[in-house]
Amino acid sequence: MLTLCGVLMHSSLAVTLTGTPLGLTAAKFWTRTKFKGTLALKRHINPTRVPIETKESYRWLENLRQSIALVGAPERCVHVGDRESDIYKLYCTAQDLGTSFLVRVQTNRLAERPADAAPHDPAHRVFAQLAAAPWEGRHRITVDQDETTWLQVKFAAINTLPPVGKQKRYSPQVLTYIHALEENPPPGREPIDWKVVTNLPVEDLSAAVEKLGWYALRWKAEVFHKVMKSGCRAEEARLETAERLAKFLALIAVVS
Repeated sequence: MLTLCGVLMHSSLAVTLTGTPLGLTAAKFWTRTKFKGTLALKRHINPTRVPIETKESYRWLENLRQSIALVGAPERCVHVGDRESDIYKLYCTAQDLGTSFLVRVQTNRLAERPADAAPHDPAHRVFAQLAAAPWEGRHRITVDQDETTWLQVKFAAINTLPPVGKQKRYSPQVLTYIHALEENPPPGREPIDWKVVTNLPVEDLSAAVEKLGWYALRWKAEVFHKVMKSGCRAEEARLETAERLAKFLALIAVVS
C-alpha cells in the first residue's frame, strides 16, 4: 500500500504597490494525517460549527498576525487573499489589529436589511445588495501582455452580518464590496468576474480601480510558488524528516 506523506506550506509574500517583491513576512508548515479524500470528508461537516482554531484555514489568521509583527506597522499593511481567505473571523481580526484587507469574495453573506425594504422581502444578502448598486464606470486592463479588455466596475458599502451560528461572538461590519465584470470576453474564455471585499474606504471609481490593481498583485504569490515548484523542484525533495524538509523549503524560498 502506498502511503503519502510530506508537509504543506502557506506563505505570505510582501510586495510594494508597484509589484516589487520584498520577501516573505510569514510561513506556516503543517502536515495531514490524510492527503487524499479530504474534500469528501468536508462534505460531512458543517464548517460553521467547527472552531476555526482547529481548521487548516486558521493559517490565514496566523500569517496575518505574523506579518504585522514582522512589519511592525499594521496600518501600512493591506493583506490580500484569494477566495480561500474569505473568512469572517479574519475580517474581525484585521479590524481589531488596526490593519487592512482586500479579499476575493466566495461567500454570499447575510446583510442588514435596508430600511426601505418591504416587510415581506426575504432576508437580504450581500450579492443582492451589490447587484442593486449602479455601475460606476469602465476600466481598461491588459490581459496576457498583448490583449486589452474593458471591465464594468461598481462598489457598495454593505453592513455585513456574521454567520448565523456566530452572531453572538462577532459583530456586524460595514465592508465595501467591489465588482468588476468583463464586458465582451473573447470566445473560448470565461469572462473576468471579480468580487472583492475590503475595509478600506472606496469613495469613487478611481479608488475602486486602485483596489482592483492591488488585488491583481496577488498573482506575484502564484509566480513565487511556481518558481519553488517548477524551478527549484520543491515537490521532488525526498528528505527523511519534516524538519529537514522545512529547512530545505526555507532555503529555496529565498532563491525563489
